[in-house]
Amino acid sequence: MPPDVSKNRDLSGSVATIILAGGQGTRLFPLTQHRCKPAVSFGGHYRLIDIPISNALNAQIHRIFVISQYLASSLHEHIVETYPLDPFRALKIQLLSPEETPEHKTWYKGTADAVRQNLLHLESAPVDYFLILSGDQLYNMDFTDLITFAKQQDADLTIASIPVEQQEAKRMGLLKVNASHQIEEFYEKPSDPTLLSRFSLSQGALNGHDILHPEKTHYLASMGIYVFKRAALFQLLEEKGDDFGKDLIPIQIKKGKAAAYVYKGYWEDIGTVASYYQANLALIDQNHCLNTYDEFNPIFTHPHHLPSPMIKGTLIERALIGQGSVIAAQEIKNSVVGIRVNIKKGTVIHDSVIMGNLYYDAPHHHHLPLPKEFSIGKNCRIQKAIIDEHTCIGNNVQLTNVKKLKNWDGDGIYIRDGIIIVTTGTKVPDGFIL
Repeated sequence: MPPDVSKNRDLSGSVATIILAGGQGTRLFPLTQHRCKPAVSFGGHYRLIDIPISNALNAQIHRIFVISQYLASSLHEHIVETYPLDPFRALKIQLLSPEETPEHKTWYKGTADAVRQNLLHLESAPVDYFLILSGDQLYNMDFTDLITFAKQQDADLTIASIPVEQQEAKRMGLLKVNASHQIEEFYEKPSDPTLLSRFSLSQGALNGHDILHPEKTHYLASMGIYVFKRAALFQLLEEKGDDFGKDLIPIQIKKGKAAAYVYKGYWEDIGTVASYYQANLALIDQNHCLNTYDEFNPIFTHPHHLPSPMIKGTLIERALIGQGSVIAAQEIKNSVVGIRVNIKKGTVIHDSVIMGNLYYDAPHHHHLPLPKEFSIGKNCRIQKAIIDEHTCIGNNVQLTNVKKLKNWDGDGIYIRDGIIIVTTGTKVPDGFIL
């Protein structure tokens, strides 16, 4: 649907976005072996960092601070190449990393500490509100609605929230709100069943939400998306504590004037290999997934300027095929195939994510040793796998997890959550079987 032109979508003069992109992403290992989590490829076309940046730009929020730390070089390179700054336009994306100052000499200790150590930069932003986002979540959110809600509530802190099931609730911050959307109670990562029961939602509270299992008990959880009034954020950062969810959010809620914005769309926190894998494959059916087909609110990414994929004699069923790919496989089913992927004759790929490549051939100079050719060889069978960028899989290779292993570590090849992962730079020899 076209945007609501009656709504004031220009937030550029009153809101700045802070994207926290410094997490190590240990639960997403080995995909984070050579990059930070927000730099991980998604959907064969994007990087995870593109989602929060795109949502901010679609709401006309033009001042964006990206705070990074762990293996940030590829992330910075992607942002600089994807979002070039135009001196004649208002867009300003500022990349912030740990730096030694007279006041601070250490790396960021948590989300709040990362913001605290960059106050000198944030104070220069002439805005009334700060929108704090994570660099590794999937959603299509109209931030105009969120900011409007925060202003109507006159809240010092507004937390975007969403109903979740018990398994997710145990690893998130839970909210208890009253009829006026004011937050009465907050608890980070509760595990005690008695405590959990205090936060359970009524069935009526789930009306209008995109719920997969409406018969299960749900809880209202923080999405890790915050809107702070300028003064409230700066005052809160004077308190002790390095993390927003664990330390500072409970303090702010006790002060009052904290409201919960209840989101009714798709949202996924890419926390594990399994959640990453499932979120990719969900794009195939476009059911309970990130919407990448909204031309009025696009997901921006680096323009690749590649030709259409070349496909020769391949049976393709329920798959996404990236630009510039050359495919002569026998069969591809229920899979995501990224850009510049070369798959040779006789190969069968099912239920897999093939990330794609930044180059067709290995560059002469690269910070990692790479195979000379990036391809999937002849007569291979690949099932329930993630093939990372810049890999070479030989002929007659079988990656099907024959022994049904849950977790396994090999030389450049891993199994996590029952999913085979071939990592960047790995060369799998002819005839290899796993």
